[in-house]
Amino acid sequence: MKVAVVGATGLVGSKMIKVLEERNFPVTELIPAASERSVGRTVTFKGKPWTVVSVEDAIAKRPEIAIFSAGAGPSREYAPRFAEVGCRVVDNSSCWRMDPTKKLVIPEINGSVLGPEDYIIANPNCSTIQMLLPLAPLHKAFTIKRIVVSTYQSVSGTGYKALAQMEAERKGEPCQKVYPYPIDRNILPHIDSFLENGYTKEEMKMVNETHKILSDDSIGVSATTVRVPVTGGHSESVNVEFAREFTLEKVREILSETPGVVVQDDPANLVYPMPLYAADKDEVFVGRIRRDFSVENGLNLWCVADNLRKGAATNAVQIAEVLLGFLRRK
Repeated sequence: MKVAVVGATGLVGSKMIKVLEERNFPVTELIPAASERSVGRTVTFKGKPWTVVSVEDAIAKRPEIAIFSAGAGPSREYAPRFAEVGCRVVDNSSCWRMDPTKKLVIPEINGSVLGPEDYIIANPNCSTIQMLLPLAPLHKAFTIKRIVVSTYQSVSGTGYKALAQMEAERKGEPCQKVYPYPIDRNILPHIDSFLENGYTKEEMKMVNETHKILSDDSIGVSATTVRVPVTGGHSESVNVEFAREFTLEKVREILSETPGVVVQDDPANLVYPMPLYAADKDEVFVGRIRRDFSVENGLNLWCVADNLRKGAATNAVQIAEVLLGFLRRK
């Protein structure tokens, strides 16, 4: 089983290699690929160094699976070329997510939509993944009418250079600016570029991806995405309006039984999810579960996840695990 990781030297790419190892994915040959400036570097997988190659060289090796985290431009250019040589591609960029011919997958929710005909599969946005993992079973039980979500997204979601900017600002040192304003001791209500409708691309990703993953365009979704000076881990304040009545006991029961979700909801003992404690974990942590008394059948909850793990690398590897079944039946 030859597995390529495209963007292997980036924050998410390096995490993908770590997750492949942790989950004992059956890799016989790792093919770490990156841009020309990273070719020749080495990455470690299962205690062995592997040399980073160019994307062209990775295609020539004809891997069975390629996991991409190199941005939309490289994905648009290279994912079809991997597919042409019979390779299954799991892409972490925004490139293919809203393509009607491509599946957008959170395995616990809609992994069953994948079939042997799928050669390019899209990994959802990190914020969408952690919001929908707990909401999907609640939608099935009570039918969601509307979601209002505000995110508190860590600097790691932007990459190494953003982390370097925040650290330099904390030390009072000059640095290359990734954000238009300081991020240390500040909050930026601005993730990705602004659109004509006043929302950012990140906000509209959460709207559009929710509809596609849940196969329900009737759900109203309003998102405000915000960057906060936290090193890792995204947090979300989620307000949901259901079509049907619910009890908090049933909500907690459903969430407690949902794979990949951990309920941390004991405010009397100060138990609630926080990004500091979600680091390097694959679960989505949910707490502050309470009624919204301002609307009929309204619910508030707070969810936290490691954005580089379940929000990116782990979800991509889980998709690859589903694809293994098709490869083994060939």
